[in-house]
Amino acid sequence: MTLLTPDQLEAALRQIGAERYHNRHPFHRKLHDGKLDRAQVQAWALNRYYYQARIPAKDATLLARLPTAELRREWRRRIEDHDGTEPGTGGVARWLMLTDGLGLGRDYVESLDGLLPATRFSVDAYVNFVRDQSILAAIASSLTELFSPTIISERVSGMLRHYDFVSEETLAYFTPRLTQAPRDSDFALAYVRENARTPEQQKEVLGALEFKCSVLWTMLDALDYAYVDGHIPPGAFVP
Repeated sequence: MTLLTPDQLEAALRQIGAERYHNRHPFHRKLHDGKLDRAQVQAWALNRYYYQARIPAKDATLLARLPTAELRREWRRRIEDHDGTEPGTGGVARWLMLTDGLGLGRDYVESLDGLLPATRFSVDAYVNFVRDQSILAAIASSLTELFSPTIISERVSGMLRHYDFVSEETLAYFTPRLTQAPRDSDFALAYVRENARTPEQQKEVLGALEFKCSVLWTMLDALDYAYVDGHIPPGAFVP
C-alpha cells in the first residue's frame, strides 16, 4: 500500500468500523430489537463478562511496555475505569450488577464455568495480541471505541424499550462508557495518526483494528449459534 496522510488513515479506520463493527451483527440486532428471550440475554451477559473482566489484564500487559510516564498515566486510567479504585467500583463491578439483575448467580458468573469455548478463545486471543504485538498495533486495536457510543446508545434504548426484566440500574455499566470511550479513542486515534508513519506501520494499524472487530464479531457468532440456533456446546451455560 502507499503512504496515507493522517486524514486518509483515519478515514480508512472509520471505514473498517462502518463495515465490520459488531453493531451490524444479527445477534446484536436481535438484542437491540427485543427479539431475544431472557435466557438468551443472560447468555450474552454471562459471556460478555469474560471480555469485560479481561480488559484490565489486557491493558496491564500494554502498560508494562509503554516507554514514558505520560503514556503510562494515560493507559493506567483505563485499568482504573474497569477495575475501579476500590472494591465495588469500576466497569467490571457494574457488569456484575447487570448479571445480578438478569438473575445469574454472581459466583457462577465469576467462576467462568459457563463460558462458550469461542468466547474464551476469542478474548484470550485479544489479550495475547496486545501482549505480543507492537505498541502501535496494540493501541490501534483499541480503536473499536471510536464506534462504541453508537452501539451503547442502541443497546440501552432498545433493551429498556423491549425487555421488562432490565432497568436503568441494571444497565448502569453503559452510562460512564459514553464519556470514557470517546476520551480513550481520541487519545488512541491521535497516537496512531502521529506514529503510523510508514506504509508498513499503517497496514499494521489497519490490520489491528480488523482483528479486534473480528474478535467481537466471533463472540456474537458463537452466541447466535449456541443460543439462537440451539447448538449449545458441552459445559456451556444452559438456561
